[in-house]
Amino acid sequence: MSVQVEDSEILSKFQDEKTRNEAFNLLLKKYQQKIYWHVRRMVIDHDDADDLVQDVFIKVWKNLLGFRNDAQLYTWMYRIASNECITFLNKKKQKNNVSLDDVAYELADTLADSTYFNGDAAQRKLQEALLTLPEKQKLVFNMKYYEDMKYEEISQVLGTSVGALKASFHLAVKKIEAYLLSKD
Repeated sequence: MSVQVEDSEILSKFQDEKTRNEAFNLLLKKYQQKIYWHVRRMVIDHDDADDLVQDVFIKVWKNLLGFRNDAQLYTWMYRIASNECITFLNKKKQKNNVSLDDVAYELADTLADSTYFNGDAAQRKLQEALLTLPEKQKLVFNMKYYEDMKYEEISQVLGTSVGALKASFHLAVKKIEAYLLSKD
């Protein structure tokens, strides 16, 4: 079992050009899977998620020297990942000249065909319900439900007040419940 390296140690090693690559490898080991699943739950498709995670870590590499330590490292990386997802979904919507609902249907088809989401029917229904949510509600729900993040942490990632996040999460839960009840 590997010992989890502290963020402060990673950041310290990253400051030194001689240990920068080692630091980045430690950062990847610590956060790559978490970031992947955060992105994957937003964009559904494995290949898209892989590409976006690469983009996220390229941005992390380019901007880590300027990281000011005024937020936690993973919070900063989640913010980058969340913004990449929203940008990607908006581009997909514009490129295909379709509404977000149409993108949600397309992603639902991807979900149904995906070997990566081979969970039980209830899990698939939950994923389909999530696709009906606006992007921000989906982000809030994913971070709270799957990542078990505190509202304060989500607030730092999304730059939204805790009160607004609680309202967003509550609305997301209500919409998911309504979707699941309508599909019985």
